[in-house]
Amino acid sequence: MTPTPEGNRGQANGRLPSMDSGQPAQEGKVVLKKKVTLLRGISIIIGTIIGAGIFISPKGILKNTGSVGMSLTVWTVCGILSLFGALCYAELGTCIKKSGGHYTYILEAFGPLPAFVRVWVELLIIRPAATAVISLAFGRYILEPFFMQCEIPELAIKLITAVGITLVMVLNSTSVSWSARIQIFLTFCKLVAILIIIVPGVIQLIKGETQHFKNAFAGNDASVMGLPLAFYSGMYAYSGWFYLNFVTEEVENPEKNIPLAICISMIIVTVGYVLTNVAYFTTISAGELLLSKAVAVTFAERLMGNFSLAVPVFVALSCFGSMNGGIFAVSRMFFVASREGHLPEILSMIHVRKHTPLPAVIVLHPLTMIMLFNGDLYSLLNFLSFARWLFIGLVVAGLIYLRYKRPDMPRPFKVPLFIPALFSFTCLFMVALSLYSDPVNTGIGFAITLTGVPAYYLFIVWDKKPKWFRKLLDRVTVTLQILLEVVPSEEDQKS
Repeated sequence: MTPTPEGNRGQANGRLPSMDSGQPAQEGKVVLKKKVTLLRGISIIIGTIIGAGIFISPKGILKNTGSVGMSLTVWTVCGILSLFGALCYAELGTCIKKSGGHYTYILEAFGPLPAFVRVWVELLIIRPAATAVISLAFGRYILEPFFMQCEIPELAIKLITAVGITLVMVLNSTSVSWSARIQIFLTFCKLVAILIIIVPGVIQLIKGETQHFKNAFAGNDASVMGLPLAFYSGMYAYSGWFYLNFVTEEVENPEKNIPLAICISMIIVTVGYVLTNVAYFTTISAGELLLSKAVAVTFAERLMGNFSLAVPVFVALSCFGSMNGGIFAVSRMFFVASREGHLPEILSMIHVRKHTPLPAVIVLHPLTMIMLFNGDLYSLLNFLSFARWLFIGLVVAGLIYLRYKRPDMPRPFKVPLFIPALFSFTCLFMVALSLYSDPVNTGIGFAITLTGVPAYYLFIVWDKKPKWFRKLLDRVTVTLQILLEVVPSEEDQKS
């Protein structure tokens, strides 16, 4: 984690170094190019938000609200609140034109320590565990059609999952354009899958199939803890709206395209989620939905017969899209953190021909594989679920702070102050809810997060490391440069 001395940061100077002489082997400016158009931006957001949950198990909200009407209300309110958060990030993305998302905004508003803690937890635990979880869903549903009559072996799921993770990493290491094109295709597949559910649902409504909507707010009364937990599930279902901000430097015309992409994406996702749930209730009762192992499959079997066999394929494609979008975006956070000196220098280097942040992408591969085969993924995510909302809340509070600290900062897109205030309170509520509903796991997660503080002082602040250690680090960096064919980006050299 030690930032490399300035001497080595300039060593390559945009060229590939020689192992023996240290002399440059290749000239040329190497940068991440602006290849994220409005359509690609929309596909990153939608494609990352919509995973497997809406097709398989959208029951957390219904279970905790106790009625059809209240569950649809919570889906809608959570969509609107997520839009508020996304609009705050749109303002930040247009006034701070750097990639890196949460990390960059915390760094700008509150300084290096909290920013380092954020990227520390993301790199070591949150991202590998989250990638492994969504990838396991991909592995399970891609194999589903081949094991219709029996249980899928766990080892087979993990092996296919490992292949899927590797494929995503190779894709993102090879070409920004191709990963973006595939993301557009996968987002299209997700929207088609949602339409396959919504359209028959609308037809059912036209036919008068409204029995499950009668007395929609009647049912089991939601407990005091029920509504907040339903709200928590809903906010989690919409999470992912911030990923475009991770790649700001690669967005064409960010002042216009970031707010547009965020608004269009959140409207499509919110309307899609609400209408999908309405469609489910035209055919499935609330009790049946809670008992179903895969709601979309149950729905399709009743209305479309054998076509329901296609549902696992669509779910697998949806998961693959979430994997691709997540890796594409989060690798830029590591890239920027390295550029700021908070992660090893190699992570801020770019492939000399492909112009991709190759090291920042592949660093996740071994960590994710360890999590996949050895880690207790769900416990890790439960430990750190509060950290997500804590840091997002900190980012949005930072927006309010920057309004007063730097009032003259150009703001091409500006939200009314009540929006960040309301959303900061929402995030604070989510953190408090985590603490109240699961104090042990939240406490463990808080302790894991705090390990970033001593790590910051050990790896970043302490500059009297032994000379042999610094020489070894320099040698490792140069060796990796040559093996991976990467050089510092032009922005890195300027900084």
